Amino acid sequence: MSLDQDLMQRADSKCELCGSKENLEIYPVPPEEKVTADTAVLTCETCFEQLQDSDKIEPNHWRCLNDSMWNTTPAVQVVAWRMLTRLKNEGWPQDLLDMMYMEDDTLTWAKSAGVQEEEAPKGLVHRDSNGVVIEAGDTVVLIKDLPVKGSSMVAKRGTAVRRVSLVHDNEEHLEGKVDGQQIVILTKFVKKM
Repeated sequence: MSLDQDLMQRADSKCELCGSKENLEIYPVPPEEKVTADTAVLTCETCFEQLQDSDKIEPNHWRCLNDSMWNTTPAVQVVAWRMLTRLKNEGWPQDLLDMMYMEDDTLTWAKSAGVQEEEAPKGLVHRDSNGVVIEAGDTVVLIKDLPVKGSSMVAKRGTAVRRVSLVHDNEEHLEGKVDGQQIVILTKFVKKM
């Protein structure tokens, strides 16, 4: 069988990342030089274009990785891990990365291409109450009781908020879960752990 036929059969004639059945293309997973069914993924035109050109990435398109990251094919896992890593400043991809499981050799392959995360716009730096830089995925502690707008909940002083997300257009805001509820927190009321 040809490479096309192998991938079409494995992928059930649809994109292995988002499930689209239109305009399918073979995406060779870097840095592999020899393209085989083991080192390639069948993708739709949209996924292929965004994998090739990071300026065209639409983060919401990649919510499809919530399903495809569980694919048992190592090449698909590698592409899913790399895209989630690239987008982890969006917040939701970090949760998926934390759940994702890959064999050690597959993870080594995923890390081999030097994936670059999407950077926050230049000039925006999130700092805690002590001026320490906060990055996506950090853990912070509330230094004051904070009433949560739109609810009767009060986030108590001393509460640890794990895996915070950065608000990209406001350096004074973070997002995180407190008691299972996603809230926006002002950086001046937290201390980085």
